[in-house]
Amino acid sequence: MSRSAHPAGPRYADVLPEGHWTAPATDLNVLDEKVWSRTVSRDADGALTVGGMEVARLAEEFGTPAYFLDESDFRARCRAWADAFGPDADVFYAGKAFLSRAVVRWLTEEGLNLDVCSGGELATALDAGMPAERIAFHGNNKTLAEIERAVSVGVGRIVLDSFQEIVRVAHVAQSLGKRQRVQIRVTVGVEAHTHEFIATAHEDQKFGIALAGGQAAEAVRRTLTLDGLELIGIHSHIGSQIFDMAGFEVSARRVVQLLAEIRDEHGVELPEIDLGGGLGIAYTPEDDPREPHEIAKALGDIVTRECESAGLATPRISVEPGRAIVGPTAFTLYEVGTVKPLEGLRTYVSVDGGMSDNIRTALYDAEYSVSLVSRSSDAEPMLVRVVGKHCESGDIVVKDAFLPSDLAPGDLIAVPATGAYCRSMASNYNHALRPPVVAVRDGQARVIVRRETEEDLLRLDVG
Repeated sequence: MSRSAHPAGPRYADVLPEGHWTAPATDLNVLDEKVWSRTVSRDADGALTVGGMEVARLAEEFGTPAYFLDESDFRARCRAWADAFGPDADVFYAGKAFLSRAVVRWLTEEGLNLDVCSGGELATALDAGMPAERIAFHGNNKTLAEIERAVSVGVGRIVLDSFQEIVRVAHVAQSLGKRQRVQIRVTVGVEAHTHEFIATAHEDQKFGIALAGGQAAEAVRRTLTLDGLELIGIHSHIGSQIFDMAGFEVSARRVVQLLAEIRDEHGVELPEIDLGGGLGIAYTPEDDPREPHEIAKALGDIVTRECESAGLATPRISVEPGRAIVGPTAFTLYEVGTVKPLEGLRTYVSVDGGMSDNIRTALYDAEYSVSLVSRSSDAEPMLVRVVGKHCESGDIVVKDAFLPSDLAPGDLIAVPATGAYCRSMASNYNHALRPPVVAVRDGQARVIVRRETEEDLLRLDVG
């Protein structure tokens, strides 16, 4: 079927009576720079380019679906965070967002530290050459083997998440003849304005030790008595995809209050405070994230003000951006397979990936943008839902968006801001093969995580 021959789906005018949708505010051929990495643009024919390379060429060489990561943008964001916080603070990249050996090398070269939360992430970090002293180890249920490896290699800090873990880490450190630097993760009772599953500072959740009822204070008492542990600070993380700094202000105030109580009871001023990560990025043009220098100033002012009020020296601040660094640097490229108009509703656009490469829409009701990127189009916009090829009705990539009404099988569409969590949370559902991650920079592209093969799947099936 030719591009002009397939039946068009509902146009924006057709759905206006419902009162929910309005015409797109901008030309669909114009990219909103807020949701795309910095080297992305359109060429004279309307095709998307990244790092000087056209997507059609990338699709031909690497196939679809695939994640394309703008290396120059990633490195620039690392530098922006490092520069914003300066030498008197620490920036730990949250490896859970996306981690590979190439990423670890970039972090090392750009001067950032690394936060890991599993043995596999630690192994990747060490294998790629990240100095152990620049690694923080997180997690609510670290295994004994993970703790032993972290202590033995000399990670810079372990974040203690429970009373049991205080004892485990102390025992391991003493048995290895070491004194392990630790922080205590506290839950401060802040209800972050984010999805329930990614809000992490209210009491009713699995992370940390609650301030309420004196539990955090008791954790400090126990930690200070154990020879194998060196308590260097308090850690707090209030959630993810947060734009409002008010939650951080409340969190910092409560953490500083705990620091003052520790000083008054034990005569010790802890030298560090970690405020976690969770700063939001632009998934859609409506999102309005803050720049690193704004975040650094806001957090610095909050902590300094609260410490002055409590009569404390200002501790060294740590932050843990993950999504805020890698999220905007990558997009997922898909090929359109079918275009299915539903009269009076919307058009379903099926692509060659889906929930196996981006589970966030199904899991968190996440919103994304999408664009036709293999060509330009002057066709009228139509309301679409971009869906995957999996046997699930919830297999949705983009819930509602506008694409040109001449969209057809074989077109390439791209979903921006998929650098964080999409590859990390990818699965083999329906025995799908996880896509590759391709780094693009200065007219060159290279695979940093290869596409899975059927041989990879069968190799694990030993029955």
